[in-house]
Amino acid sequence: MKKSLGVAIMLSLAGMCVAAPRPYLYIATENSPPSVMLEKGELVGYTTDKVREIMKRVGIDYEIEILPFKRAMFLSQTRVDVCTYSLTRLPERETLFKWVGPTHESDWTLFGRAGRDYHLHTLEDARKYRIGAYFGDVRGDTLGAQGFTVETVRERLSNPRKLLVDRIDLWVSSMQMGGSLVADNGWQGKIVPVLTFKRTELYLACNTGVPDELIAKMNAALRAMNSEGVSAAIERKYQAPAARP
Repeated sequence: MKKSLGVAIMLSLAGMCVAAPRPYLYIATENSPPSVMLEKGELVGYTTDKVREIMKRVGIDYEIEILPFKRAMFLSQTRVDVCTYSLTRLPERETLFKWVGPTHESDWTLFGRAGRDYHLHTLEDARKYRIGAYFGDVRGDTLGAQGFTVETVRERLSNPRKLLVDRIDLWVSSMQMGGSLVADNGWQGKIVPVLTFKRTELYLACNTGVPDELIAKMNAALRAMNSEGVSAAIERKYQAPAARP
C-alpha cells in the first residue's frame, strides 16, 4: 500500500513539472519578391526575415507556408492559430484580425509600356485605361470598387506579358514587386513605372483568437528590432535586387 502511494505521489509530481507547451502559429503568406520568395528551396525575403526574427524573440514555435492569397486570408480568419503577412490594414479589415506591425511599407504603382505617352498626372487620368491586377490584391480590388476597368490574373507574370502585347494598357503593382519581375525577366526598357499614386503600411495579421498577450509581445519585439536597427539591416540585404528598375 505504501509503495503504491509513493508511486502515485511521484507520478503526480512528475506531471506538475512538465513544462507548458510553447505557443504555436501557422503563418501563411504569398509569393511576393523580394518581400517573400523561394531561393534554392528556402523561404526568404525581407518581410519573411523580420517575421522569423519576431518569432525567435518571442519564443514561438511556428511554420511559414506560401499559399494563394485568398487561401491565406481564409485560414487566418477561420483558424485560431493562423496569421498571414503582408496585409494592408484597411478600415473594413480592422476587426477581422489582430495586428502586428507595420512590418514595412509599400506603394501602389502603375506600370506601362516604355515609349507610350499615357499623360498620367493623377490616378483619375488612368480611368480610361484597362488595368491589369493580381487576383485578390488590394490594389486591383480597390480600383475595381472605384469604377476603374480592372482585369485580374492568377499568375503574376501574366500582367506584364499582357502589357507587352497590348492586351492591357497598365499594370498595377508595387515598385519593388513590379521592378523585380521586370528585371528578372529582361523587360528593362520595355516596361516602366508610370505613376505611383499611393503608399500603405503592411502588417502581420492574426486570427482574433490569438491571445492579446502574444500579440503585444510580437509588437514589442518588432519595436525593439526597429529601434536596434535590425529591421533596417534586414531590408538592406534585399535592397539591390528590389531597386532594379
